[in-house]
Amino acid sequence: MQETVIFDNMLTKVVIMGIPEKIKAIEDEIHKTQINKATEFHIGILKAKIARLKREMEENTHGKVISAGGALSGFDVKRTGNGTVVLIGLPSVGKSTLLNRLTNAKSRVASYQFTTLTVVPGMMYHDGASIQILDMPGIIGGAASGKGLGKRVLSVARGADLILIVLDVFQTQHLSVLKKELFEMGIRVDEKPPNVTLEKTSTGGMSINTQVKIDISEKLIKEILRIYGVHNGRLIIREPGLTDEQLIDILNGNRVYIPSIMVLNKIDLVNQGFIREIQSQIGTSFVPVSADANINIVSLKEAIYRRLEFIKIFMRPKGGETDFKEPMIVRDGSSIEDVCNKIHRNMAREFRFANVWGRSVKFAGQKVGLDHRLYDSDILTITKRIGT
Repeated sequence: MQETVIFDNMLTKVVIMGIPEKIKAIEDEIHKTQINKATEFHIGILKAKIARLKREMEENTHGKVISAGGALSGFDVKRTGNGTVVLIGLPSVGKSTLLNRLTNAKSRVASYQFTTLTVVPGMMYHDGASIQILDMPGIIGGAASGKGLGKRVLSVARGADLILIVLDVFQTQHLSVLKKELFEMGIRVDEKPPNVTLEKTSTGGMSINTQVKIDISEKLIKEILRIYGVHNGRLIIREPGLTDEQLIDILNGNRVYIPSIMVLNKIDLVNQGFIREIQSQIGTSFVPVSADANINIVSLKEAIYRRLEFIKIFMRPKGGETDFKEPMIVRDGSSIEDVCNKIHRNMAREFRFANVWGRSVKFAGQKVGLDHRLYDSDILTITKRIGT
């Protein structure tokens, strides 16, 4: 949207800016402002205004066509398996070859950029788990703003259980680009949602209940809340070191928190000394692989399984033998109710009680309810109500 120039009755020039122009103007102001203790309040307010404008822009464009002809073909992928993993990287880093190694998919591979133009799914099987792997088109700088296919690619990534950030061994400097684009799309990689509760009321003003040491002032908190139209209620902060950006994330309400694994591809082209040097440069752990040479693929599969925090539950039919051959795969921290929902949509409603053998109970065969949390390798028998 271009700036629109109008004139009031006094013939004074007035410039009406659209949302993108407003965002750009605030960003320019941030860049011109020296960041220090004296300006942190001002910077915090500017960041909140930008985030609020971006959310408004997303709400205004929600439901609009984002591709020629309006087709989203290839990007609407049904989730299946025990978990969904997406491959994120710049073009030509070897994502398609990696997908083919991890799964039985046949993602097209070529030596030129942008070979993959849709999402290509494959299924990886490891240690009893079936894990959906999605090969995504390569993203570029500005992807979160709509460059290339970036916005649609990153939208798919928002629904994943795990992100594999794939880097070319010779282009590790692109890591910052990928992280920036994920961040701009509201994806918080390897973070947990801040432990903050906002209770809104219709009257009474704002009450700030800080239970731990934080990094922002109460004055800044209230001003950020005001920008988001929150004037009455109670904010309870249990997150140590809470920052203005974390508070803004909470108020936006559209952030997702997804774990990741960094994958360094094409290691067959370098020696161990080169890999150690990369490790010291980026300071982040990664799984070194070569999709072309089939190096460390099994190790990557194991890393994916562990990062998804799967546990195995062995089902024992009432009066029958435990099925140790085909365990049920669930996420760590799952309850009996989660298992019931996984078995059948009506199972929780028909549930009477369960018996559990394993580390999650005090004695073998202990009777438990729907809210009982299961541990890895627990044995479970579910009893339904009579007549169901």
